[in-house]
Amino acid sequence: MKRRDFITLLGGGAAAAWPLAAHAQQRGMPVVGFLNGASSAGYARYLAAFRAGLRETGFIEGQSVAVEYRWADGEYDRLPALAAELVRRQVAVISGANSGAAQAAKAATTTIPIVFSLGSDPVSLGLVASLSRPGGNLTGVANLTIEVAPKRLELLRELLPAVTTFGVLLNPAGPNAEMETRDLQAAAGTLGVQLHILHASTEPDIDTAFAMLAQLRAGGLVISPDVFFNSRTEKLAALALHYALPAVYQFPEFAEAGGLMSYSGTLRDSYRLVGVYTGRILKGESPANLPVQQATKVELIINLKTAKSLGITFPLTLLGRADEVIE
Repeated sequence: MKRRDFITLLGGGAAAAWPLAAHAQQRGMPVVGFLNGASSAGYARYLAAFRAGLRETGFIEGQSVAVEYRWADGEYDRLPALAAELVRRQVAVISGANSGAAQAAKAATTTIPIVFSLGSDPVSLGLVASLSRPGGNLTGVANLTIEVAPKRLELLRELLPAVTTFGVLLNPAGPNAEMETRDLQAAAGTLGVQLHILHASTEPDIDTAFAMLAQLRAGGLVISPDVFFNSRTEKLAALALHYALPAVYQFPEFAEAGGLMSYSGTLRDSYRLVGVYTGRILKGESPANLPVQQATKVELIINLKTAKSLGITFPLTLLGRADEVIE
């Protein structure tokens, strides 16, 4: 294993995960593999929620359960090898898997239970037979992330009624890229706006995309939910400010870092539920009989400080719907 791979697999607060898991197996402590396509950077609050879910079922990391972390850092092609590694380690459960990670884990094992946290429909992705009775070895939580992508465009349109040209920043390598493109283009047609879709899957791509948006005179930007962008919220927020481009993304970290708005399902609650399901499976329940839980709450966070920098005034109707306002 490359040194970088070894370092990046360690989750927040899990610097000793590897030796801990080795000792845990010797003592009979169950070992959970946490597989995710994102980076551990920016995931601290979600890992805390995951651990809280484990505690609800009587499992405390480091005391009654060990967790081995594998992060792909937004590089989807690394996921199959990381999933195979956890299978070789004979972990009791593979948990925390987002779309790409869940698909890689499903391809790697038909016997080890897998608990996912998805922003899209697991049935359409072929991960489960149905939401009520998943069958097989997968279950988890589906939150409103991909499905509300058109709503992000709608929010920008509501905020900027005079703007007719918008941009979308999208990672073409993402597992939901085709569906997001289709849904956003349909929403643009309904709203009567022009939509430019720009692709980015590397750091230089992001810089190029923002420069292109300026040339296209886009008046607003929707950032597509993707693990590649999740660990780059500060850069995305800074570029949006630099180009004076009102932008909306899924994670609260984007608004907290200076982005104008964030809007998505509540991922903290999703990862807590993932922890609960992981604990229940460790206690003997079968994922085939655990219905996929659907998170229905969404959070709108508005950064008024950024709005002032951009010369934007939020209408009271929009401010009144915000779950949090950063001033």
